[in-house]
Amino acid sequence: MSKPHIIIVGSGWAGFYLADYLSPTLYTITIISPRRTSAYTPLLASAACGLFNFYLAEEPIRSKSRKCRFLKATVTSISFPSKTVHCAPAFDNDTDPITNQNFDLQYDYLILAPGCVPNTFGTPGVIENALFMKNVSDAMATRKLLFDLLEKASLPTCPPDRKKELLHIAVVGGGPTGVEITAELDDLAHRELRDLYPDVAPYLHISIYDVAPHILGNYERKLHEYANERLVSRHVAVETNTRIEKVDRDALFVKGKGRVPYGMLMWVTGNKATALVTGMQEVRKSEKGLVRVLTDTHLRVLKSRDSDEVWDNVFALGDAADIEGNSLPTTAEVAVQKAKYLVNFFNSRSEMSLNVPASMPFMYAEKQLVSYIGSRDGIIAGRGDREGWTGRSAWLAWRSGSVMWTRSWRNRIVILLTWMLNWVFGKEIAKM
Repeated sequence: MSKPHIIIVGSGWAGFYLADYLSPTLYTITIISPRRTSAYTPLLASAACGLFNFYLAEEPIRSKSRKCRFLKATVTSISFPSKTVHCAPAFDNDTDPITNQNFDLQYDYLILAPGCVPNTFGTPGVIENALFMKNVSDAMATRKLLFDLLEKASLPTCPPDRKKELLHIAVVGGGPTGVEITAELDDLAHRELRDLYPDVAPYLHISIYDVAPHILGNYERKLHEYANERLVSRHVAVETNTRIEKVDRDALFVKGKGRVPYGMLMWVTGNKATALVTGMQEVRKSEKGLVRVLTDTHLRVLKSRDSDEVWDNVFALGDAADIEGNSLPTTAEVAVQKAKYLVNFFNSRSEMSLNVPASMPFMYAEKQLVSYIGSRDGIIAGRGDREGWTGRSAWLAWRSGSVMWTRSWRNRIVILLTWMLNWVFGKEIAKM
């Protein structure tokens, strides 16, 4: 008798955890993703700024210890009644006929975790000119562009006004990701770059833009005001209540201010749904904000709004999914906790009992928000009666949390050793 076939769509936090821990002795497991690695997103900014090597910020899906089938493809649509996923190979600019042949797969159980894509809010020029921070390729592109700009500014033919334009880093998005990227770049500018590029490093300046009235809106007022003050004290321009109207290759256009030249533009404003999610008509989806597939408390996908039923053996989690009536944030912590719930559900149940919900619904164990704001300083949100706090202890909590996101003890040890070497000798970022 063949084992039930589980198809996992997506290789982000949720999908990768499921591929790691679902029992290969009980199920045949297939993971479909356009990327062959899974990124540790909280580590990307640190890797881009040289705290450790890029390979430590991601993990390959294919592994000797991971007994699952991987297909580098994109799920374009799903036929729920026939339990079929329709796929297209994911190879950019490849003219080989084999990469243009779509295919279908049958599933017994389907787990949707396709994640999201960056939200440009329809701003003209962003896709063509901005950098994002979703995977290691983005982190590598960020580091390459930064050093290219420093080298251009170092040329004897580059006048001071042009140096200032080239070395303006514009970060659009004042959430935790935007602030942490700003903090890491600012640390790099005030430490290693002043030694490596003494003539041009003083020209490097960072601006962070957000349409909201303040940065880090998920934190209480005292904490986001503290973060704003600390960034401004280090000469980071915090531009809130700001709307970007359009972007071209070397400038952004700000409502009320006009043209603002930049050398590097980081766009980290949040997420929008993938084409797969927006194209699914047979499932219930959220109507406000980010479009997400709605599930019940057992993570089973709900049918469209004219029905109270769930789709047979279809589950959803990660940024692309939410629980109806109990909305949760799009964070790695939520994704991993939901993945753990499904792993326990599948691995502890027989085939006969998989058609009924688990006895206990999913319950999210909330953890405190932690963000790095630069110069070995951080903020931690309060919880319950306990107030939030700031300072070096918050920074240490953020750093230690970053290490624990990696699932490999080898990677954790290498990261810790790299931090120790950086502390003693400084970063060797120019060699990386």
